[in-house]
Amino acid sequence: MSRTSRREALGLMALAASAAWLPLAAQAAANIDQPAPAFTGQGADGKPVSLAAYRGKTVVLEWTNHQCPFVRKHYDSGNIPRLQQEATGHGVVWLQVISSGPGQEGNVDGATAIKLNQQRHAVPTATVLDPEGTIGKLYGAQTSPHLFIVNAQGQLVYKGGIDSIPSTNVDDIARAENYVRLALADVAAGRKVAQSSTRPYGCSVKYAS
Repeated sequence: MSRTSRREALGLMALAASAAWLPLAAQAAANIDQPAPAFTGQGADGKPVSLAAYRGKTVVLEWTNHQCPFVRKHYDSGNIPRLQQEATGHGVVWLQVISSGPGQEGNVDGATAIKLNQQRHAVPTATVLDPEGTIGKLYGAQTSPHLFIVNAQGQLVYKGGIDSIPSTNVDDIARAENYVRLALADVAAGRKVAQSSTRPYGCSVKYAS
């Protein structure tokens, strides 16, 4: 093997090795205007939750971690509960997903997840427990909150942050552009989502190590 070929081969090996160490969430991500990855997970109430069961409806997927200050900002202020109420009131399905691994920040059992939602006046359609991180890695969920919207045809039409100001300051909510509300309005009107991919912000998803 020539010196040049050897260098190229070593470079490819190094690249492959570095990719192998990347978290799965960094390697896989759902793509806009493509079919949303199918999944079935266990609901907080013990019943299975399947994305396929909601075909024909708009579905919001919200990655959450009740201990994250960014999540607390949007729940303590009532921002996310209001969004959930608005959306579900118009027939949208809202699924919380908890991908925190065992022993990690935000990991809860079903009963605790239900109690937290009651305390925070949250009204998701269902809460999906994903302690293995299977669903989170399938979607490339990076932060809590991280939101995805699937249209009635099963295509992913939005992924990203909840709004335009990445902070833990409650006062910023009123000044921010709420990407999720705008995207849902576009979907309801039959328009292409104007801002279909934005930068998510929050705490990193605490996947199982």
